[in-house]
Amino acid sequence: MASRIENPAPSPWWSPHIHADRRPLLQARARTFAGWRKWFDDRDFLEVDVNALQVSPGNEAHIAGFATDYVGLDGARQRFYLHSSPEFACKKLLAAGEKRIFSLGHVFRNGERGPLHQPEFTMLEWYRANEPYSGLIDDVSRICALAAQAAGSRTFSHRGRTADPFLEPQRMSVCQAFERFAGIDLAATLGADGINDRDALAHAAQVAGMPMGASDDWSDMFSMILAHKVEPNLGLGRILILDEYPASEAALARRHPHKPQVCERFEAYACGVEIANAFGELTDAAEQRTRLESEMAQRRANGQEDYPLDEDFLAALAAMPEASGIALGADRVVMLANGAGSIEATMWTPLAG
Repeated sequence: MASRIENPAPSPWWSPHIHADRRPLLQARARTFAGWRKWFDDRDFLEVDVNALQVSPGNEAHIAGFATDYVGLDGARQRFYLHSSPEFACKKLLAAGEKRIFSLGHVFRNGERGPLHQPEFTMLEWYRANEPYSGLIDDVSRICALAAQAAGSRTFSHRGRTADPFLEPQRMSVCQAFERFAGIDLAATLGADGINDRDALAHAAQVAGMPMGASDDWSDMFSMILAHKVEPNLGLGRILILDEYPASEAALARRHPHKPQVCERFEAYACGVEIANAFGELTDAAEQRTRLESEMAQRRANGQEDYPLDEDFLAALAAMPEASGIALGADRVVMLANGAGSIEATMWTPLAG
């Protein structure tokens, strides 16, 4: 009797026939990265190569890190983390005197896996000292056009949605997007002091057909409405810049100088997919400490591990010049430029298991 294999394991990515199918995407990825490096070099940016091992993985409430222990010759252990972004290290380099830098490398985020997420992925991050963050919009536009050119394509595409990366990006504030796509007057719930009206947003969400839980705070509701009502409509036809995030969602961005309810932060979208996150960088160390401590308090309240603050980073902010910075999901942009179904399809050695 012939043997029968129950639930055979899928062929690994290194199987020659699977690699042959994947290879055109990987070649496009290589061309894209080469094109990006040349573009930055032509504009006097210096590529920096920062360590993945850091004293903190970052301090955002919804980003989990990978921990490891360094064991010294005396057997003493010291906890380190794989970074979730090169941001802290890059800002230390700005404090050291660098003016235009970029990093193209791997970052790590625990608990994330799906068509648009992997626990290890590639991030393109760049900074301009003493330059306004509005200039990053032109950078994003050009970076996306270069990816399309490397793929031999005129269009970004994903799950039936398309965007032309060669058109000038559309620009829309977060409040405008909530009004247009969710029917919610978000501005009416914002406080100039960064303390927002939770009940007002809960009522607006209820009216919009998105009832919230009693334990959901303003930021929870904001994120859910953004993900379910707003984001699927962004970046259709052309790249969209979602600008002027609420001050409570500033992260490492500074407040808008003329609009205290919002901050100098934008995210870029194409085909309903977020591809980049940009800041007019906060350089006030005391304010940054308060924000990071608040984020870690939120993790503790949710029963999650919190992470140490990088005191070296906070000290460097005192010497850091005014700057603008942006992080772009390199795998996502390659995916969109090539019309792939997931970022894993564009990775040379995707995570097995």
